[in-house]
Amino acid sequence: MKIILKAVVAASCLIAGTAVHAAEPFKIGLIVPMTGPFASTGAQIEAATRLYMQEHGDEVAGRKIQLILKDDGGIKPEDTKRIAQELVVKEKVDVLAGFGLTPLAFAAAPVATQAKKPMVVMAAATSSIVQKSPYIVRTSQTVPQIVAPLAQWVARPESGIKRVVTFISDYGPGHDSEKVFVKHFTANGGEILESIRVPMQNPDFAPFLQRVKDLKPDAVFVFVPSGPGITFMKQFAEKGLKEAGIQLIGTGDVLDDDLLPSMGPEALDIVTSQHYSAAHDSPENKKYVEAFKKLTNGKMRPNFMSVGGYDGMHVIYEALKKAGPDASGDQLLAAMKGMSWTSPRGPISIDPETRDIVQNIYIRRSQMVDGEIYNVEFDTIESVKDPGL
Repeated sequence: MKIILKAVVAASCLIAGTAVHAAEPFKIGLIVPMTGPFASTGAQIEAATRLYMQEHGDEVAGRKIQLILKDDGGIKPEDTKRIAQELVVKEKVDVLAGFGLTPLAFAAAPVATQAKKPMVVMAAATSSIVQKSPYIVRTSQTVPQIVAPLAQWVARPESGIKRVVTFISDYGPGHDSEKVFVKHFTANGGEILESIRVPMQNPDFAPFLQRVKDLKPDAVFVFVPSGPGITFMKQFAEKGLKEAGIQLIGTGDVLDDDLLPSMGPEALDIVTSQHYSAAHDSPENKKYVEAFKKLTNGKMRPNFMSVGGYDGMHVIYEALKKAGPDASGDQLLAAMKGMSWTSPRGPISIDPETRDIVQNIYIRRSQMVDGEIYNVEFDTIESVKDPGL
Protein backbone atom coordinates (compact mmCIF):
# COMPACT_ATOMS: atom_id res chain seq x y z
CA MET A 1 0.00 0.00 0.00
CA LYS A 2 2.85 2.38 0.90
CA ILE A 3 4.57 1.60 -2.39
CA ILE A 4 1.40 2.39 -4.35
CA LEU A 5 0.92 5.62 -2.39
CA LYS A 6 4.49 6.70 -3.08
CA ALA A 7 4.00 5.98 -6.76
CA VAL A 8 0.81 8.05 -6.85
CA VAL A 9 2.50 10.94 -5.03
CA ALA A 10 5.50 10.78 -7.39
CA ALA A 11 3.25 10.75 -10.44
CA SER A 12 1.27 13.68 -9.07
CA CYS A 13 4.45 15.66 -8.52
CA LEU A 14 5.63 14.84 -12.02
CA ILE A 15 2.34 15.99 -13.55
CA ALA A 16 2.36 19.15 -11.43
CA GLY A 17 5.95 19.87 -12.42
CA THR A 18 5.15 19.42 -16.09
CA ALA A 19 2.13 21.69 -15.80
CA VAL A 20 4.24 24.38 -14.13
CA HIS A 21 6.89 24.09 -16.85
CA ALA A 22 4.30 24.18 -19.61
CA ALA A 23 2.82 27.31 -18.07
CA GLU A 24 6.13 29.17 -18.25
CA PRO A 25 6.33 31.75 -21.05
CA PHE A 26 7.97 30.72 -24.30
CA LYS A 27 10.46 33.52 -24.82
CA ILE A 28 11.63 34.85 -28.18
CA GLY A 29 14.61 37.20 -28.03
CA LEU A 30 14.24 39.57 -31.00
CA ILE A 31 17.49 41.43 -31.77
CA VAL A 32 17.10 44.10 -34.47
CA PRO A 33 18.33 47.66 -35.14
CA MET A 34 15.67 50.05 -33.84
CA THR A 35 18.02 53.05 -33.94
CA GLY A 36 20.84 54.09 -36.26
CA PRO A 37 21.12 53.91 -40.05
CA PHE A 38 19.24 50.61 -40.35
CA ALA A 39 16.36 51.43 -38.00
CA SER A 40 13.81 50.91 -40.78
CA THR A 41 14.82 47.23 -40.90
CA GLY A 42 14.13 46.82 -37.20
CA ALA A 43 10.86 48.73 -37.37
CA GLN A 44 9.60 46.57 -40.23
CA ILE A 45 10.51 43.29 -38.54
CA GLU A 46 9.17 44.35 -35.15
CA ALA A 47 5.84 45.44 -36.67
CA ALA A 48 5.54 42.18 -38.61
CA THR A 49 6.20 40.02 -35.54
CA ARG A 50 3.57 41.95 -33.60
CA LEU A 51 1.12 41.53 -36.47
CA TYR A 52 1.68 37.78 -36.54
CA MET A 53 1.02 37.56 -32.80
CA GLN A 54 -2.08 39.73 -33.16
CA GLU A 55 -3.46 37.43 -35.87
CA HIS A 56 -2.45 34.08 -34.34
CA GLY A 57 -2.67 34.76 -30.63
CA ASP A 58 -0.02 34.83 -27.93
CA GLU A 59 -0.36 31.24 -26.72
CA VAL A 60 0.93 28.13 -28.45
CA ALA A 61 0.83 24.58 -27.10
CA GLY A 62 -0.16 25.92 -23.69
CA ARG A 63 2.82 28.30 -23.55
CA LYS A 64 2.37 32.06 -23.41
CA ILE A 65 4.49 33.67 -26.14
CA GLN A 66 6.69 36.48 -24.84
CA LEU A 67 8.54 38.64 -27.36
CA ILE A 68 11.58 40.39 -25.87
CA LEU A 69 12.71 43.20 -28.19
CA LYS A 70 16.34 44.37 -28.04
CA ASP A 71 17.90 47.17 -30.09
CA ASP A 72 21.49 46.44 -31.20
CA GLY A 73 21.93 49.63 -33.24
CA GLY A 74 22.80 47.66 -36.35
CA ILE A 75 26.51 48.46 -36.66
CA LYS A 76 28.48 46.86 -33.80
CA PRO A 77 28.71 43.04 -33.85
CA GLU A 78 30.09 43.01 -30.31
CA ASP A 79 26.86 44.62 -29.08
CA THR A 80 24.74 42.00 -30.83
CA LYS A 81 26.77 39.17 -29.32
CA ARG A 82 26.51 40.68 -25.83
CA ILE A 83 22.74 41.10 -26.16
CA ALA A 84 22.36 37.51 -27.39
CA GLN A 85 24.35 36.24 -24.40
CA GLU A 86 22.23 38.28 -21.98
CA LEU A 87 19.02 36.98 -23.55
CA VAL A 88 20.19 33.39 -23.19
CA VAL A 89 21.70 33.63 -19.70
CA LYS A 90 19.49 36.19 -17.94
CA GLU A 91 16.20 36.04 -19.83
CA LYS A 92 16.49 32.31 -20.61
CA VAL A 93 14.96 32.72 -24.06
CA ASP A 94 13.89 29.67 -26.03
CA VAL A 95 14.68 31.16 -29.45
CA LEU A 96 16.91 33.95 -30.75
CA ALA A 97 15.60 35.89 -33.76
CA GLY A 98 16.07 38.99 -35.91
CA PHE A 99 19.62 39.99 -37.02
CA GLY A 100 19.52 42.92 -39.40
CA LEU A 101 22.91 42.59 -41.07
CA THR A 102 25.39 39.80 -41.76
CA PRO A 103 28.17 40.79 -39.30
CA LEU A 104 25.58 40.81 -36.51
CA ALA A 105 24.31 37.33 -37.37
CA PHE A 106 27.90 36.08 -37.50
CA ALA A 107 28.53 37.50 -34.02
CA ALA A 108 25.49 35.82 -32.46
CA ALA A 109 25.95 32.43 -34.12
CA PRO A 110 28.40 30.99 -31.51
CA VAL A 111 25.99 31.97 -28.73
CA ALA A 112 23.18 29.97 -30.38
CA THR A 113 25.49 27.00 -30.87
CA GLN A 114 26.73 26.94 -27.29
CA ALA A 115 23.23 27.41 -25.84
CA LYS A 116 21.64 24.96 -28.32
CA LYS A 117 18.93 27.49 -29.13
CA PRO A 118 17.35 27.92 -32.58
CA MET A 119 18.41 31.21 -34.18
CA VAL A 120 15.92 32.46 -36.77
CA VAL A 121 17.61 34.91 -39.14
CA MET A 122 14.90 37.27 -40.40
CA ALA A 123 16.98 39.76 -42.41
CA ALA A 124 20.74 39.14 -42.91
CA ALA A 125 21.47 37.73 -46.36
CA THR A 126 25.06 36.56 -46.86
CA SER A 127 25.03 33.06 -48.29
CA SER A 128 27.32 31.56 -45.65
CA ILE A 129 25.30 32.61 -42.58
CA VAL A 130 23.60 29.22 -42.12
CA GLN A 131 27.03 27.60 -42.02
CA LYS A 132 28.03 29.59 -38.92
CA SER A 133 25.83 27.52 -36.60
CA PRO A 134 23.84 24.27 -36.94
CA TYR A 135 21.06 26.07 -35.03
CA ILE A 136 20.45 28.80 -37.64
CA VAL A 137 17.27 28.77 -39.73
CA ARG A 138 16.77 31.59 -42.25
CA THR A 139 13.42 33.13 -43.32
CA SER A 140 14.76 36.15 -45.23
CA GLN A 141 16.79 35.52 -48.39
CA THR A 142 20.33 35.06 -49.63
CA VAL A 143 22.04 37.57 -51.87
CA PRO A 144 22.94 34.98 -54.55
CA GLN A 145 19.32 33.79 -54.54
CA ILE A 146 18.19 37.32 -55.48
CA VAL A 147 21.06 38.37 -57.75
CA ALA A 148 21.57 35.31 -59.99
CA PRO A 149 18.08 35.48 -61.57
CA LEU A 150 18.50 39.22 -62.21
CA ALA A 151 21.92 38.76 -63.85
CA GLN A 152 20.49 36.07 -66.09
CA TRP A 153 17.53 38.30 -67.04
CA VAL A 154 19.81 41.27 -67.78
CA ALA A 155 21.98 39.10 -70.03
CA ARG A 156 19.05 38.37 -72.34
CA PRO A 157 19.39 40.11 -75.74
CA GLU A 158 16.01 41.83 -75.34
CA SER A 159 17.27 43.79 -72.30
CA GLY A 160 19.63 45.75 -74.57
CA ILE A 161 22.28 45.67 -71.83
CA LYS A 162 25.77 44.47 -72.73
CA ARG A 163 28.17 46.63 -70.67
CA VAL A 164 27.66 47.06 -66.92
CA VAL A 165 29.39 48.71 -63.95
CA THR A 166 28.77 47.03 -60.58
CA PHE A 167 28.28 49.39 -57.63
CA ILE A 168 28.10 47.89 -54.13
CA SER A 169 28.37 48.68 -50.44
CA ASP A 170 31.70 47.41 -49.15
CA TYR A 171 30.66 44.55 -46.84
CA GLY A 172 29.74 40.85 -46.99
CA PRO A 173 26.42 40.92 -48.88
CA GLY A 174 27.77 43.58 -51.24
CA HIS A 175 30.75 41.41 -52.09
CA ASP A 176 28.44 38.43 -52.59
CA SER A 177 26.18 40.41 -54.92
CA GLU A 178 29.13 41.65 -56.98
CA LYS A 179 30.62 38.18 -57.33
CA VAL A 180 27.32 36.53 -58.26
CA PHE A 181 26.29 39.23 -60.74
CA VAL A 182 29.67 39.19 -62.47
CA LYS A 183 29.67 35.37 -62.63
CA HIS A 184 26.21 34.99 -64.19
CA PHE A 185 26.27 38.11 -66.38
CA THR A 186 29.65 37.38 -67.99
CA ALA A 187 28.80 33.68 -68.39
CA ASN A 188 25.96 34.83 -70.63
CA GLY A 189 28.12 37.17 -72.73
CA GLY A 190 27.96 40.41 -70.72
CA GLU A 191 30.93 42.71 -70.06
CA ILE A 192 31.84 44.29 -66.70
CA LEU A 193 33.58 47.65 -67.18
CA GLU A 194 34.46 48.21 -63.53
CA SER A 195 33.48 47.14 -60.01
CA ILE A 196 33.02 50.04 -57.58
CA ARG A 197 32.83 49.60 -53.79
CA VAL A 198 31.45 52.29 -51.49
CA PRO A 199 32.11 52.55 -47.71
CA MET A 200 29.25 51.28 -45.53
CA GLN A 201 29.12 54.08 -42.97
CA ASN A 202 27.95 57.57 -43.93
CA PRO A 203 28.35 56.98 -47.67
CA ASP A 204 28.50 59.85 -50.13
CA PHE A 205 27.61 58.18 -53.40
CA ALA A 206 28.14 61.25 -55.61
CA PRO A 207 31.85 60.87 -56.53
CA PHE A 208 31.38 57.17 -57.23
CA LEU A 209 28.34 57.87 -59.40
CA GLN A 210 30.38 60.40 -61.37
CA ARG A 211 32.86 57.61 -62.06
CA VAL A 212 29.99 55.46 -63.36
CA LYS A 213 28.84 58.29 -65.65
CA ASP A 214 32.35 58.73 -67.04
CA LEU A 215 32.56 55.01 -67.90
CA LYS A 216 29.38 55.25 -70.05
CA PRO A 217 27.98 51.74 -69.41
CA ASP A 218 24.60 50.52 -70.64
CA ALA A 219 23.61 49.98 -67.02
CA VAL A 220 24.83 50.10 -63.44
CA PHE A 221 24.05 47.20 -61.11
CA VAL A 222 23.65 48.44 -57.54
CA PHE A 223 23.54 46.74 -54.16
CA VAL A 224 23.14 48.89 -51.06
CA PRO A 225 21.51 47.69 -47.82
CA SER A 226 17.95 48.63 -47.04
CA GLY A 227 18.00 52.22 -45.75
CA PRO A 228 20.47 54.29 -47.84
CA GLY A 229 18.35 53.90 -50.97
CA ILE A 230 16.81 57.38 -50.67
CA THR A 231 20.23 59.05 -50.67
CA PHE A 232 21.45 56.86 -53.52
CA MET A 233 18.43 57.60 -55.71
CA LYS A 234 18.65 61.34 -55.02
CA GLN A 235 22.32 61.47 -56.01
CA PHE A 236 21.72 59.19 -59.01
CA ALA A 237 19.22 61.78 -60.27
CA GLU A 238 21.45 64.76 -59.42
CA LYS A 239 24.33 63.28 -61.42
CA GLY A 240 22.08 62.85 -64.46
CA LEU A 241 22.86 59.18 -65.09
CA LYS A 242 19.37 58.43 -66.41
CA GLU A 243 19.62 61.32 -68.87
CA ALA A 244 22.99 59.94 -69.94
CA GLY A 245 21.25 56.74 -71.00
CA ILE A 246 22.52 54.62 -68.10
CA GLN A 247 19.88 52.20 -66.83
CA LEU A 248 19.74 51.38 -63.13
CA ILE A 249 19.26 47.73 -62.14
CA GLY A 250 19.73 46.07 -58.78
CA THR A 251 18.33 44.12 -55.89
CA GLY A 252 15.13 45.36 -54.27
CA ASP A 253 17.01 46.94 -51.36
CA VAL A 254 17.58 50.17 -53.29
CA LEU A 255 13.82 50.54 -53.92
CA ASP A 256 12.73 49.30 -50.52
CA ASP A 257 8.90 49.41 -50.32
CA ASP A 258 9.15 51.25 -47.01
CA LEU A 259 11.18 54.04 -48.64
CA LEU A 260 9.49 54.26 -52.06
CA PRO A 261 6.72 56.65 -50.91
CA SER A 262 9.49 59.15 -49.99
CA MET A 263 11.10 58.99 -53.43
CA GLY A 264 10.27 61.05 -56.46
CA PRO A 265 10.11 60.33 -60.21
CA GLU A 266 13.79 59.34 -60.18
CA ALA A 267 12.62 55.98 -58.76
CA LEU A 268 10.44 55.13 -61.78
CA ASP A 269 11.16 52.52 -64.47
CA ILE A 270 13.91 50.73 -62.55
CA VAL A 271 14.28 46.95 -62.83
CA THR A 272 15.04 45.06 -59.62
CA SER A 273 14.81 41.52 -58.31
CA GLN A 274 13.46 40.48 -54.92
CA HIS A 275 11.39 37.83 -53.17
CA TYR A 276 8.66 40.26 -52.10
CA SER A 277 6.82 43.36 -53.21
CA ALA A 278 3.93 45.10 -51.47
CA ALA A 279 2.31 44.96 -54.91
CA HIS A 280 2.54 41.13 -55.07
CA ASP A 281 -0.79 39.97 -56.44
CA SER A 282 -2.18 37.31 -54.10
CA PRO A 283 -5.04 37.13 -51.56
CA GLU A 284 -2.54 36.44 -48.76
CA ASN A 285 -0.50 39.53 -49.58
CA LYS A 286 -3.46 41.85 -49.99
CA LYS A 287 -4.65 40.83 -46.54
CA TYR A 288 -1.13 41.23 -45.15
CA VAL A 289 -0.56 44.71 -46.58
CA GLU A 290 -3.92 45.94 -45.32
CA ALA A 291 -3.34 44.55 -41.82
CA PHE A 292 0.26 45.84 -41.69
CA LYS A 293 -0.79 49.37 -42.64
CA LYS A 294 -3.59 49.28 -40.08
CA LEU A 295 -1.21 48.12 -37.33
CA THR A 296 1.23 50.94 -38.13
CA ASN A 297 -1.52 53.56 -38.53
CA GLY A 298 -0.65 53.92 -42.20
CA LYS A 299 2.89 55.08 -41.41
CA MET A 300 4.65 52.10 -43.01
CA ARG A 301 4.23 50.02 -46.15
CA PRO A 302 5.47 46.44 -45.58
CA ASN A 303 8.76 45.61 -47.27
CA PHE A 304 10.84 42.48 -47.84
CA MET A 305 12.33 42.73 -44.35
CA SER A 306 8.85 42.59 -42.85
CA VAL A 307 7.99 39.22 -44.41
CA GLY A 308 11.24 37.81 -43.03
CA GLY A 309 9.92 38.69 -39.57
CA TYR A 310 6.36 37.55 -40.25
CA ASP A 311 7.45 34.19 -41.66
CA GLY A 312 10.04 33.81 -38.93
CA MET A 313 7.25 33.93 -36.38
CA HIS A 314 5.35 31.34 -38.41
CA VAL A 315 8.35 28.99 -38.24
CA ILE A 316 8.62 29.44 -34.47
CA TYR A 317 4.89 29.01 -33.78
CA GLU A 318 4.54 25.93 -35.97
CA ALA A 319 7.70 24.34 -34.56
CA LEU A 320 6.39 24.76 -31.02
CA LYS A 321 3.04 23.22 -32.04
CA LYS A 322 4.78 20.26 -33.66
CA ALA A 323 7.50 19.66 -31.07
CA GLY A 324 5.30 20.28 -28.02
CA PRO A 325 5.45 22.61 -25.01
CA ASP A 326 8.45 20.92 -23.39
CA ALA A 327 10.56 20.77 -26.57
CA SER A 328 14.30 21.28 -26.35
CA GLY A 329 16.18 23.54 -28.72
CA ASP A 330 17.18 20.52 -30.80
CA GLN A 331 13.58 19.35 -31.04
CA LEU A 332 12.37 22.80 -32.09
CA LEU A 333 15.11 22.93 -34.73
CA ALA A 334 14.12 19.51 -36.07
CA ALA A 335 10.51 20.68 -36.36
CA MET A 336 11.58 23.72 -38.38
CA LYS A 337 13.48 21.73 -41.00
CA GLY A 338 11.46 20.94 -44.10
CA MET A 339 8.56 23.19 -43.15
CA SER A 340 6.54 24.61 -46.07
CA TRP A 341 3.65 27.06 -46.32
CA THR A 342 2.11 29.91 -48.32
CA SER A 343 3.46 33.29 -47.24
CA PRO A 344 2.39 36.80 -48.31
CA ARG A 345 5.41 36.55 -50.66
CA GLY A 346 4.21 33.26 -52.21
CA PRO A 347 5.06 29.57 -51.59
CA ILE A 348 8.14 29.04 -49.40
CA SER A 349 9.88 26.25 -47.52
CA ILE A 350 12.85 25.58 -45.27
CA ASP A 351 15.37 23.25 -46.91
CA PRO A 352 15.80 20.35 -44.45
CA GLU A 353 19.48 19.94 -45.34
CA THR A 354 20.70 23.55 -45.38
CA ARG A 355 18.08 25.15 -43.09
CA ASP A 356 17.87 27.94 -45.68
CA ILE A 357 14.79 29.34 -47.38
CA VAL A 358 13.50 28.21 -50.78
CA GLN A 359 11.24 30.75 -52.50
CA ASN A 360 10.12 32.45 -55.70
CA ILE A 361 12.20 35.34 -57.00
CA TYR A 362 10.44 38.10 -58.92
CA ILE A 363 11.77 40.51 -61.55
CA ARG A 364 9.99 43.84 -61.07
CA ARG A 365 9.73 47.29 -62.65
CA SER A 366 8.93 50.38 -60.57
CA GLN A 367 5.69 51.95 -61.80
CA MET A 368 2.95 54.33 -60.69
CA VAL A 369 -0.05 52.47 -59.23
CA ASP A 370 -2.97 54.56 -57.96
CA GLY A 371 -0.72 57.58 -57.56
CA GLU A 372 2.11 55.79 -55.70
CA ILE A 373 5.29 54.06 -56.87
CA TYR A 374 5.34 50.28 -56.49
CA ASN A 375 7.62 47.45 -57.62
CA VAL A 376 5.37 45.63 -60.09
CA GLU A 377 6.36 42.03 -60.78
CA PHE A 378 6.52 40.92 -64.42
CA ASP A 379 8.55 37.70 -64.30
CA THR A 380 8.76 34.85 -61.77
CA ILE A 381 11.54 32.34 -61.18
CA GLU A 382 9.99 29.59 -59.05
CA SER A 383 11.37 27.69 -56.04
CA VAL A 384 14.85 29.18 -56.03
CA LYS A 385 17.39 27.71 -53.61
CA ASP A 386 20.53 29.56 -52.61
CA PRO A 387 22.85 28.92 -55.58
CA GLY A 388 25.90 29.90 -53.53
CA LEU A 389 28.82 31.88 -54.86
